[in-house]
Amino acid sequence: MLAAVSGLRGAEPGGYVCSLHHKQQSPVPDSMAGGAGRAKKLGTLLSGLLECGAFCGIIFGWASLVYVLKNLGYFKQWCESSASLNPNGTLHPDCSGQDEQFSLVFTIGSFMNNFMTLPMGYVFDRFGTAVARLIAITLYTGGTLLVAFSTPDQAVLLFPAMSMLSVGGILLILTNMQVGNLFGKYRSIIITLYNGAFDSSSAIFLIIKVLHEHGLSLRTMFLFMAACSVWHLLRTIFLMPRMHIPYPLPPAYNYGLSCPGRSQSYRTYEEKRPPEDDGPEEVPLEPSAPKGNAAVEPFWPCVLSWLFMWHVVWLSVMQLRHYLFIGTLNPLLDHLALGNEHLVSIYTNAFAFTQLCGVLCAPWNGLILDCHKRNKAHRAEGAQGALADLRASVPSLVLTVTQCVLFSICAAVPILPVQFVTFVLQVISRSFLYGGNAAFLAIAFPPQHFGKLYGLAMALSALVALLQYPCIALVHGALQGDPFYMNVGLIAVVLLAYVSPVVVARECRRRAKDLEAASSPLEASASAETPAQTPH
Repeated sequence: MLAAVSGLRGAEPGGYVCSLHHKQQSPVPDSMAGGAGRAKKLGTLLSGLLECGAFCGIIFGWASLVYVLKNLGYFKQWCESSASLNPNGTLHPDCSGQDEQFSLVFTIGSFMNNFMTLPMGYVFDRFGTAVARLIAITLYTGGTLLVAFSTPDQAVLLFPAMSMLSVGGILLILTNMQVGNLFGKYRSIIITLYNGAFDSSSAIFLIIKVLHEHGLSLRTMFLFMAACSVWHLLRTIFLMPRMHIPYPLPPAYNYGLSCPGRSQSYRTYEEKRPPEDDGPEEVPLEPSAPKGNAAVEPFWPCVLSWLFMWHVVWLSVMQLRHYLFIGTLNPLLDHLALGNEHLVSIYTNAFAFTQLCGVLCAPWNGLILDCHKRNKAHRAEGAQGALADLRASVPSLVLTVTQCVLFSICAAVPILPVQFVTFVLQVISRSFLYGGNAAFLAIAFPPQHFGKLYGLAMALSALVALLQYPCIALVHGALQGDPFYMNVGLIAVVLLAYVSPVVVARECRRRAKDLEAASSPLEASASAETPAQTPH
């Protein structure tokens, strides 16, 4: 993950490449130098977009699958007889216990989705793309097969199945984010686009719901999803590297299986570059130390900084709000629709359909973060450029929190038609949340620690996300199925996220003062030396 997203060099990017060793690298076109051509790169991009949009984040379409599972009788034994009547005069059973079991499945699955980012990121960094994808494919195939062969009497299989689908999906998207390295200046847009496709993949369970309503069995559909693992495997062999895609991209870089019977590792850009050639460099976040005495900021001071700790709060409270909404959407709609299954189905479909728009919403946050880079005449470089990037993150952080507050307010309104607005705000907020999280960590901290900080932030937010189960139990218990007061409380919790952009703004002022103080002695020294250099 570190090598893929932060763009560090030094990892072996090669894979199943059949190429000749050259004594010198020359910047010749890929088609002439034997590197990956434009068609191959485009195929990698589009197939990765399809993979993220159809497989990686399907657990977040949980509300649609719950509708199907309820109709099939999963966890039906948790329903109890009740004396309350539906509006049509029929007896309405109390299925709060069933709802709690479905919520627990989602709670554990969503927890694994975040918490396992840290160890899975290490696997990706340490063992490369091929090993990470083989693990992901194994987990994903196992999860789909468990759902396919589960029955209402074996509903407990949903617990390991959703966890395996979550971990397999997050590992697939981790290996795909490095594809942005193939496209240079479009790298950030592609990474945010893939994150948006991850959000949109939750609509897959909507397709399963619609096909089930038209007579297709749940087992058939999940067996088909398991069979798609063959496609994942072929993509791993032909369109992905064995280790990592480097950034900047070296000349004539190739990846994937190029010819049968031979396999050789492509050496890194650092290995092939002449020692005297500095080559293109990543812009450092702080003034760089002289070569030969390069200082890397330690990891733990980054973790213990107010900047990181409040960012984890920013991520955790909004993620908890989103997870609670997704995990309790089905019982919420059932409560607001007074048990009308037709209305519940309509609103469930509407929610799942809005999730498709995640792929369209995510890149807008990237445009906000990069807006200051469009004017080449005023584009700062080095430490000043890094400070400009950090300043640009403040509006993005504020906008993301504001979207989540508006979404939380609409979710608290106990009026069914208002939920259409809630669905739209939810998908926009969620798209901004995850893309902004990755972008901020890449901007605010040294790239050497991106993978560890990203995994740690997701793991810590996963621990906070476990609070969703006691919140759900509170609604079904003391609040008697009415989530209004819990939703109002969550609005207050989300407001805590506004502290993070304030902390970032203060950090920007501190760094600006440090840069000004550092530049003043240099200017004074230059002015003092000028007369001495003037010829007599």
